Amino acid sequence: MICGIDEAGRGPLAGPVTAAAVALPEDFPVDILDDSKKLGAKKREEARRVICRLAAAWGVGWASAAEIDGINILRASLLAMTRAYQALILNWRISAPEDLSAVVDGLHVPLLPIPCSAMVRADAAVPEVMAASILAKTARDRMMERYSWLYPEYGYERHKGYPTKEHRALIARYGPSPIQRTSFRVR
Repeated sequence: MICGIDEAGRGPLAGPVTAAAVALPEDFPVDILDDSKKLGAKKREEARRVICRLAAAWGVGWASAAEIDGINILRASLLAMTRAYQALILNWRISAPEDLSAVVDGLHVPLLPIPCSAMVRADAAVPEVMAASILAKTARDRMMERYSWLYPEYGYERHKGYPTKEHRALIARYGPSPIQRTSFRVR
């Protein structure tokens, strides 16, 4: 069985990087899946509900803005992936995961206790990674919407911390927010 792993939020100026790990049963309806960047918010949310309900297991992991600043975005992404895998194992719903191997979208793999391979564009080709892409994106977007409740002046519900013109202007106006990635260049 394959565990797909992907992340969301490597490029923003604020907030965590989020990863998800997903294992799908053979009878999963893969026609609902695609790369999360190709799905609109409504379709992503519909797919998220199905994944959470029907996956053999899934987990979400995070690395905070402070962790990103402390260890760099690549290491923080891999840390979030490790945490997502650990959450997946805690949520395992079917037979024991002894024969599990992981496919990670990208060039690098986290340190896991199972065989793990990296594949560029796996989020467009491997159903388990597509599902992980969707869970990571929806989880991070929700987190950024909640941060907008704490820091409404930054507009996180709109740009999700990405380096938009609006976000850069708000940082210039108010200074860095408590969830700002201070190691990222604003300009």
